[in-house]
Amino acid sequence: MKPILELKDLSFEIEERKILENVSFSIDKGEFVTLTGPSGSGKSTLLKLIGHLISPTSGNIYYKDKDITEYNPTDYRKNVSYFFQNATLFDKTVYDNLAFPAKIREEDFDKKRALEGLHTVQLPENYLNKPIHELSGGERQRVALVRNLMYSPNILLMDEVTSSLDQKNKEIILSFINHLNQEEKMTILWITHDTKEINESNRLIQLKDGKMEDIKHD
Repeated sequence: MKPILELKDLSFEIEERKILENVSFSIDKGEFVTLTGPSGSGKSTLLKLIGHLISPTSGNIYYKDKDITEYNPTDYRKNVSYFFQNATLFDKTVYDNLAFPAKIREEDFDKKRALEGLHTVQLPENYLNKPIHELSGGERQRVALVRNLMYSPNILLMDEVTSSLDQKNKEIILSFINHLNQEEKMTILWITHDTKEINESNRLIQLKDGKMEDIKHD
């Protein structure tokens, strides 16, 4: 079986400073992979490259055996979804945010899926009409995650999405991510420094000074 994602000799530099150098690895469908390493090692840059948010200086990224530059960027990002560290909500209500993915696709809003998503991240159904200014930071992050997953991507990329959350919210989001990986077979690639979260993944890739080593496989 061919990998769902493959990186070959990926490098990135800015103003003649090397951020990543010759990074190569592949990920199979359904894997749960953690990127870790010291601050400044290139983790976030690598995730943005995979998310097609920036372009490499050299090397290639293949999604389903096809260079990602050959995909329409919007179509690619529907399949490989990047979830930011501090996701931003907009407009007035939770409903406005969860309906947005359908709106840009010019499709009907799937209220059932939205309510199921809220339930999975332990928010009650009446939150659908809740003003976003009344949400706590942890609740905002959970709503943003549900918004990202109103249409299920094949790969979910996450950049330290629990770093600013309390333990309760961390555990709720981790449980949701485990559900996506184990029940929906979604491929997960995320950055975290939390020991418990690292232990939940089945593979660990460590970056140091822009270079990588694959140090854990289940």
